[in-house]
Amino acid sequence: MMTEAWIALATLTAMEVVLGIDNIVFISIVSSRLPQRQQSFARRLGLLVALVTRLALLFTLTWIMGLTKPLFVLPGLEVPISGRNLILLLGGLFLIAKSTYEIHDKLEGAAGARPASRVGSFAGVLVQIALIDIIFSLDSVITAVGMARQLWVMVTAIVLAIGVMLLSAEAVHRFIERHPTVKMLALSFLLLIGVMLVAEGLGRHIERGYIYFAMGFSLFVEVLNLRLRAAAEPVHLRGPALPARTVQE
Repeated sequence: MMTEAWIALATLTAMEVVLGIDNIVFISIVSSRLPQRQQSFARRLGLLVALVTRLALLFTLTWIMGLTKPLFVLPGLEVPISGRNLILLLGGLFLIAKSTYEIHDKLEGAAGARPASRVGSFAGVLVQIALIDIIFSLDSVITAVGMARQLWVMVTAIVLAIGVMLLSAEAVHRFIERHPTVKMLALSFLLLIGVMLVAEGLGRHIERGYIYFAMGFSLFVEVLNLRLRAAAEPVHLRGPALPARTVQE
């Protein structure tokens, strides 16, 4: 019995980390609008908010299950909309709107029409992180409930996953900020996830495996592009030249 619990813990922790990647990307992109000195704190605080939200939802399983009851039927599509569907639908629309705005802002800034990055308020960034945390946390908790039976396994897996995310958040942020094309790709991932959430909110389930495969393959291609670009870069742009060796005649 304990062996089964430990296997469930390892599997669920890995799944929670995978599900948390999109959360890290969103927090990284949103926090980049803050002044440099506040960005790291905002990312850590955002992930702690995600931890609190997930644990709070986990300890209100009765309310979570009640979200599956239909509230109304969507006219035209004849799709029953529950509380969960409504949250996913609104969250998906929010992600689509936010990603589209960020992509537009980056392209407009690159074209010189307006500044590429505006400094946002700390409170505004936290509100955005908290809103999207609710969407991602709901999905995460439903996954946890479906994969494990013991409450302690679910709680431990979520805490471990957030710990991994806290340790990797800075590295992910630096990588995204260092490569503008990767940042655009990350925004495209958020756009894709937003479309998936809208589809699920409308009762059209999409296997996450397809989504993560597309994201992984796109990232693999982008890494190859980065390596090719670095190899083709002139030597004098790669870093300081090594001192010339003195030849004794």
